[in-house]
Amino acid sequence: MSYRNYKPSYANFILIFVLIKVLLNGLAMSHFGFHRDELLHLALGDHLDWGYKEVPPFIAGLAWITTHAFGASVFAARIFPTIFGGLIIWLTGLIVVELGGRRFAIALACLALIFDPAFAASDYLFQPVVFDQFWWVLSTWLVIRYLNTHEVRFMNWLGITVGVGMLTKYSMVFFAGALVLGLLMSKQRKMLFNRHVFYAALIAFAIFLPNIIWQFTHHLPVFTHMKTLQSTQLDSINPNDFAKEQLLVNGIAVVLWLTGLVNLLFSFKLRNMQFVAFAYFLVFGFLYLMHGKVYYIFGAYPMLFAAGAFSFERWLKKPRYAWRAAALLFFTVPNLIFFPMVLPFLPLNQTLAVINYLNTRIPATRFVTTWEDHKRHPLTQDYADMLGWDEMAAKVAKVWNDIPAADRQYSFIFADNYGEAGAIHHFHKKYNLPDVICLNSSFALWAPNSLNAKYIIYVSDDDDVSDLKPYTESYQSMGTLDTPYAREKGIGIFLINHPKPSLDKLYKEHLNTMLNK
Repeated sequence: MSYRNYKPSYANFILIFVLIKVLLNGLAMSHFGFHRDELLHLALGDHLDWGYKEVPPFIAGLAWITTHAFGASVFAARIFPTIFGGLIIWLTGLIVVELGGRRFAIALACLALIFDPAFAASDYLFQPVVFDQFWWVLSTWLVIRYLNTHEVRFMNWLGITVGVGMLTKYSMVFFAGALVLGLLMSKQRKMLFNRHVFYAALIAFAIFLPNIIWQFTHHLPVFTHMKTLQSTQLDSINPNDFAKEQLLVNGIAVVLWLTGLVNLLFSFKLRNMQFVAFAYFLVFGFLYLMHGKVYYIFGAYPMLFAAGAFSFERWLKKPRYAWRAAALLFFTVPNLIFFPMVLPFLPLNQTLAVINYLNTRIPATRFVTTWEDHKRHPLTQDYADMLGWDEMAAKVAKVWNDIPAADRQYSFIFADNYGEAGAIHHFHKKYNLPDVICLNSSFALWAPNSLNAKYIIYVSDDDDVSDLKPYTESYQSMGTLDTPYAREKGIGIFLINHPKPSLDKLYKEHLNTMLNK
């Protein structure tokens, strides 16, 4: 009897949980506003290329499709993340089936993942995170499928998956390496020593090659970005905090993935899948040493959920329906307390009230509202990053329209950071604005060579720009961002009148530095 005949697919059953995931995301898709990172990634879609300073090109392609197929709304931007979030649930169910699990194991793994705070928070925003998770899970399923069937097509698809995954986020390189090392450490190492693995590697390399060429022709900005990220953010992360947060971000579901991890290591039934556990430890160790952010490893968890659910199904045999129901409730209901903090399905005022109540009554939830500055705030950092962008763009438009019409062709809008620049770029058609200039992030790649102007509207990270005095005849404050709870609250909007040639010289020096590092 062939493998295909004796292994049921449970496709329709898994689809139920995919729909639950999609519906839950749908409740949150239009609340608040664009996240600062979403604004950057949507801007990349208007400047298609084989690479950017901070990310490979995959998300730019999705941004182009999103804008042209679905429009420019917040809802439209979050369609692809929702689809891929649903596909992660789908693949988790399929991995359960490959391990030998049935309906209860599928339901347990999928529901635990759906209500997991980490995945609820990361799988609805238009960021590379959810797509990266998808490629990690898909690559694992393809390896398991190949081990179970020995069908070459799954190895070919693995090459495509790894290649596209590397065009999505460079962390795919580390996970692919962890899978290979995990297989070498396991009894399944023999699968690596055949020509099909070599062909898969060639396929992955060929797909990734355009980005490699782009990197070399642009002075390898990936290394500069990683160095900057390390010095500005990662060095401030305590590796022990990274480890502790792995036990917190999944809520009660930590019990499920820990069960899966242990059983992958020691269970006779899962002995052929031991490489998954080894791969997890390798990725965890690498990110621990590199001071990685907590979410960098999220893509390694769905496989552990599947293994944990399979183990619980074996322990809770069919007659124990009450125990099975209790297990489903145990791994889902407690995590509902985190939902208002990680998925914005409530209006802002209600969200603030719920977060305040939880932080007051349940101290264990406070880490969710602790930002990169290591301080607690009324909102999560992601929520705060979704507020104020429309107000900022409207205020910039008001200043622009006050500039005499004859002088606007000699005027520019300049923003300090990619969030501000992304917001102005996104809303510039609505307010009939010129495109923004910014030297932060990938915006430097398409910045003009000169900043000669009569007027410059300057969106500054600070409310004090007195250091501009030597570079301009005069400047005046035109207002600040006043949106309550916005992370950018208090940033200044200034009108620079008749900047001097020395400002253009300074601009050219900064532009040259950004383009050559």
